[in-house]
Amino acid sequence: MGKWILRSPLARAGLAAAVVVAIVALYWFQPWKLFTDTYVDDALPPAEPTPVTSAPSSTPAAATPSPVASATAPAADQVLAAGEFVTHEHDTTGSAEIRRLANGRHQLVIRDLNTSNGPDLRVWLTDQPVIRGTAGWKVFDDGKWVELARLKGNKGNQVYDLPASADPADFRSVSIWCKRFSVSFGAADLTTT
Repeated sequence: MGKWILRSPLARAGLAAAVVVAIVALYWFQPWKLFTDTYVDDALPPAEPTPVTSAPSSTPAAATPSPVASATAPAADQVLAAGEFVTHEHDTTGSAEIRRLANGRHQLVIRDLNTSNGPDLRVWLTDQPVIRGTAGWKVFDDGKWVELARLKGNKGNQVYDLPASADPADFRSVSIWCKRFSVSFGAADLTTT
């Protein structure tokens, strides 16, 4: 009787359909990512920006800085906003800060990130407030947001450049966003410093 079931066209079609569904489900959910971690260790700026100082000169004429030299000296990096991650869909810890660099560019710096790995994770800046608990899982695509990049890794230190078109003042939070399921793994309110 077992041979008859395998030879039945209906049984073969059902088996083929089950295999296709299983393959699609594995691709879509990528459950193995729950058991794997990707560590990132980008070079981070110091936690506290240090002021730029010039080296002393041995010539007396250089003892008094000229107004032109002072005006062209680069300013130090500046932290514009910072916050701590809270858990949404998955346990998430770490901190985030937006920095204005001495050259005028802006970066998002994520320190000590620890979250679950998942499919299609992105780093988003948004204009939405961070709401704790399940009520905050899906709010970040409701307003203005900008995707900085795919998440480099679910653990460690990471740096992302902001596009020149993104004004940091327009955003109040950062989310580790699962684009495939439209849900936040975790987010941080960015409070002006």
